[in-house]
Amino acid sequence: MKIQFSPIGIIHTPYKEDSPYMKYEDIDGIFCIELNKEFTEGLHLLEKLNYCYIIFHIHKQKKQPRMKIFPPRGNGKEVGLFATRSPNRINPIGLTIARIKKIEGNKIYTHGLDILDGSPLLDIKPYIRDFDMKEDANLGWIEDISNPDTFQD
Repeated sequence: MKIQFSPIGIIHTPYKEDSPYMKYEDIDGIFCIELNKEFTEGLHLLEKLNYCYIIFHIHKQKKQPRMKIFPPRGNGKEVGLFATRSPNRINPIGLTIARIKKIEGNKIYTHGLDILDGSPLLDIKPYIRDFDMKEDANLGWIEDISNPDTFQD
């Protein structure tokens, strides 16, 4: 089966080759999600939300995905690809949560994003606290690496 997506816009950030992995929301710069004009009506009432999911194509994937990797926060531990947020994916689809600053026409201005400039936008979905926040979510293996005695492969 072949699946095809068509971009619905483009993402503008200051990052040309590398984007930060952590603490990117407070970084200065212009972060803008620009929808193709024909989709502008789809933004109606999005400004009432504080956050939204941004789904995008990782258009500058640097490495071929591997099933086990050594992530930056892994302290040298090998972890399965699907247990990480690595940008090197089998299907190069990215997902992030953006804090909405304002919406003007077909543009959503956000606080910092962890997305490269020029990334094709695939979709936008609302982040709704009561539906999306899982009270029992944990850090999984990331929590384990802070206490190496409990880490199990």
